[in-house]
Amino acid sequence: MALPHAISGQAVRVGLAAGEGLSQFSSIALAKTEHLELIRMTVPAGRALPAHAVRGQITLQCLVGEVAFDAHGRTTILRTGELLYLEGGAPHGLRANADSLLLLTILLSD
Repeated sequence: MALPHAISGQAVRVGLAAGEGLSQFSSIALAKTEHLELIRMTVPAGRALPAHAVRGQITLQCLVGEVAFDAHGRTTILRTGELLYLEGGAPHGLRANADSLLLLTILLSD
């Protein structure tokens, strides 16, 4: 069952709730509009997301943990409190070096 998306002006929990862990993969769309999608992801250590591309520009913020992000022929280590930007259409993938909590923003194109 899908969770309802947040509405404009509504607060949404992004961080970990009491007792919540990161040992299971999850991907939850927090909000989606015609131009924007916000996704909260938990990625356990050792889990990889294979290379893919999306049309829109993205940002990926590491809220907890550490991931190796592959794009543009290089690997960038993204740690707690760090954010990266990626142009639309750029192939990318990641793997979690530690249990991680991520916030993904996608700018959707027409």
